[in-house]
Amino acid sequence: MSTRIMASILAVATAVPAFAEGELNLYSSRHYDTDERLYSDFTALTGITVNRIEGKADELIARMQAEGANSPADILLTVDTSRLTRAKEAGVLQAVQSDVLEARIPAYLQDDDNQWFGFSQRARIFFYAKDRVENPPADYVSLADPAYKGMVCHRSSSNVYSQTLLSAVIENHGVEAATEWAQGVVDNFARDPQGGDTDQLRGLVSGECDISISNTYYFARALRRDVSGLDSEAMANIGWVFPAQNGEGAHMNLSGGGVAAYAPNYDNAVAFMEYLASDQAQQYFSAGNDEYPAVPGVGLSPSVAALGLFKPDDVDLSAVAGNLSEAQAIFNQVGWE
Repeated sequence: MSTRIMASILAVATAVPAFAEGELNLYSSRHYDTDERLYSDFTALTGITVNRIEGKADELIARMQAEGANSPADILLTVDTSRLTRAKEAGVLQAVQSDVLEARIPAYLQDDDNQWFGFSQRARIFFYAKDRVENPPADYVSLADPAYKGMVCHRSSSNVYSQTLLSAVIENHGVEAATEWAQGVVDNFARDPQGGDTDQLRGLVSGECDISISNTYYFARALRRDVSGLDSEAMANIGWVFPAQNGEGAHMNLSGGGVAAYAPNYDNAVAFMEYLASDQAQQYFSAGNDEYPAVPGVGLSPSVAALGLFKPDDVDLSAVAGNLSEAQAIFNQVGWE
């Protein structure tokens, strides 16, 4: 029996993806069923089989660390700059040199050392109850205005979206201003931070709050299909604002990935990364999961396009990631639970 066949048998027996020329072992914390189309299309185009292990980002990163040089992982896909940075700092990614990725992914959506690349984005914007709010805030700084006291719903400080937003405020406005902003937002909370982004939108419908912050794809998804608590009548009363259009632009959350530090199928991993930057895959990020493509000029799905045009914040996300520890210190200081 050949060494390769034996390795495949052992891999199947232990539920670990096999090492083989025509395979790709993907560790993913993207929990969207619609991503299946990305994987099947890649296989149809290349003949490379995608073996997928899904889990929470921190669990996958810890697993890759424990596996070390014996890890079967070729790719890590996850959501948010903070988690991509966590993977880099954990030493589970490696630098990638790809002319395709360099040409197609904007520089500010790449790690400075090319260890991760962004493939889709979500704008983190204001939503408000149109029947109760006449003048919603126009920028992130204004959310801390005492005029909005008792009106704001937001997620907890332990959530990566909260952490990255505050990190961006630090990068754009400085530590002192960011601290004042965080304190002002806490003072304006309508309730203690709780739930996910969809829960922030439901808070508008229930009347618990008048203004909330959410990533756009949660709202666009509700425009496209039924979501519990967000029927068509409720959605009609929710307005939205892309913040800071006369300033830095709307804050963008990133979904992206990198090649694993010990990828056994390195060439296949790079091919997959380059595929995710293709027009075909980029269009599917929008059509399948209501996200914004990372590659400029790619068309949007109707549900995403319905939100309108806006100016995104093009701050360097590697620089934003460098502020994460400072952001957590500020959260602790102002009592943002």
